[in-house]
Amino acid sequence: MNQNTLLYRLCPADPAGHRFTVQLHIPEPDPDGQEVFLPAWIPGSYLIRDFARQVETLSASANGHPVAVQKLDNHRWRCAPCEGPLEISTVVYAWDLSVRSAHLDESHAFFNGTSVFLGVEGQTDKPCRLQLEAPPHTDRWRVYTSLPADGAAQDGFGDYLAPDYDALVDHPVEMGEPRVIEFLAHGARHRLVFTGCVPNLDLERIAADVQKICEAQMALFEPESPRAAFLDSSECYDFLTMVTQDGYGGLEHRASTALLTARHHLPVRGRDAADPGYQDFLGLVSHEYFHTWNVKRIKPAAFVPYAFTRENFTQLLWVFEGFTSYYDDLMLLRAGVISQDDYLKRLGKVIAGVERGPGRHKQSVAESSFDAWTRFYKQDENSPNALVSYYTKGSLVALGLDLLLRRESGNTRSLDDVMRLMWQRYGRDFYATGHVREGVPEDAMPGLILEATGVDVGDYLDRTAMGREDPPLDALLAGQGIALERKAAAPLPSLDARLQARGNELRLATVYTQGAAHRAGLSAGDVLAAVGGLRITDETGLKRVLAAWQPGDTVDVHVFRRDELRCFRLALAPPPLDDIHWQAPGPDIAAKEGSWPAAVSSSGN
Repeated sequence: MNQNTLLYRLCPADPAGHRFTVQLHIPEPDPDGQEVFLPAWIPGSYLIRDFARQVETLSASANGHPVAVQKLDNHRWRCAPCEGPLEISTVVYAWDLSVRSAHLDESHAFFNGTSVFLGVEGQTDKPCRLQLEAPPHTDRWRVYTSLPADGAAQDGFGDYLAPDYDALVDHPVEMGEPRVIEFLAHGARHRLVFTGCVPNLDLERIAADVQKICEAQMALFEPESPRAAFLDSSECYDFLTMVTQDGYGGLEHRASTALLTARHHLPVRGRDAADPGYQDFLGLVSHEYFHTWNVKRIKPAAFVPYAFTRENFTQLLWVFEGFTSYYDDLMLLRAGVISQDDYLKRLGKVIAGVERGPGRHKQSVAESSFDAWTRFYKQDENSPNALVSYYTKGSLVALGLDLLLRRESGNTRSLDDVMRLMWQRYGRDFYATGHVREGVPEDAMPGLILEATGVDVGDYLDRTAMGREDPPLDALLAGQGIALERKAAAPLPSLDARLQARGNELRLATVYTQGAAHRAGLSAGDVLAAVGGLRITDETGLKRVLAAWQPGDTVDVHVFRRDELRCFRLALAPPPLDDIHWQAPGPDIAAKEGSWPAAVSSSGN
């Protein structure tokens, strides 16, 4: 083996106990004592997760003799000076059924490298060879990963090669007997890999829809000659999807994504697939695939390179997650997998949800980005009152920006032009050999947008991204001939609280600041016992009771706070305006060349 290459061996050795064994061979350890680390977080999920807590054992040896190991902190160890090579062995517990970590049982294995592979301090730029070993209990498992093989047969156990540690941990691995279908998008190979039980799954329908989404996104970034972004890292892009009863989530990687979806959101043969659940799945696919360009290659400067054992602070997640959240559903429309009406309904829900949250007046999306590590990913009952989402409000900032650019340029420029400039400058060659990797500076967006479009949006960004104003969507949409009308989804008076059912209890999950429940003295966590003298056990019963009252009426609300019964006098509020209606001049509001939303490019072509 090349003395410049680190060797990792991983075996799903104990499926019943959910344990991987991992060996690391370091040919030339630091003569003063080699430090190793396990990442504290995984890029794309901005929270310190302390993956090292699942390392059950760690030992080291050299030339057959034990080497002392000292733990330095939560994530790092130091091996005593030794004559190389150095061998480090770990046992990692893997029972986290999520897209972020690792999971192993008798049916499959899944892992992200950040959960199982130690980084070698001072040698993270060296090539990494990964030897994947088969489990002891079956010979039927196959391997699915976008990490390039280096001797392993297709989908087989054996050797894989990464150019450095960052690449090693950016190609998750699925092992088992999933259902798989392949397709080509502008000539690039893609695989859909589904783990979990879905009787009669319509793989062909999903593949046809996802192919259209992938091709639409390639055409956005490379309109002259559409090309996949991931070909610098892999020959194939993998959608590794775990199917559960009610799961939802995704995590992007440079040539793959890990997805979690609910079984009932997937289409089965012989049944209409045009339902909101399937649209949610396609939107998730679109979101994570868009990240192949926007955050895996076009990155904030704070992520170049990643610091794996501490927080990586940036104010730009409203660009990298917010813009991606804007484009995810928009690309479904451009790809033709949802209708314009479906797109507007989905967008309306986002607008209503953002406008319902009082926290948007207290925190900007730039502040939300910076505080992701301690606030956005650690939400509690008061978070809607104190925080704003850089995903959802970020997507509305992007919508407003797109509309503003179209208006000021006479529909000749759009946010598409900005994304293409960012791709050309920061992303296209990011992983090219010998290329100096750069990220987007924290203050670069106004200048980039001006350069790409000729439109000065500094004031708009100061107010809506750095500041706490809502994007002026009504005025901007009017420029496209579209009007928004906000109505109440149900004509019932409101408690001004978010409700949560638990068994036969209905509790207040969030009490909105200065709303009816807040003014009456109710608190998050209170369990509704009675309203207006009538017992409440679920939301349906509450609606029946509220139907007898009008906004402004005063009612007695009995709740249990802990185990104490309390009574509050509450003046009912008007129903929230949470139903968005679109009024357009005709059946196709994108008929005008270059107009929003369905224009494929800024020129409408």
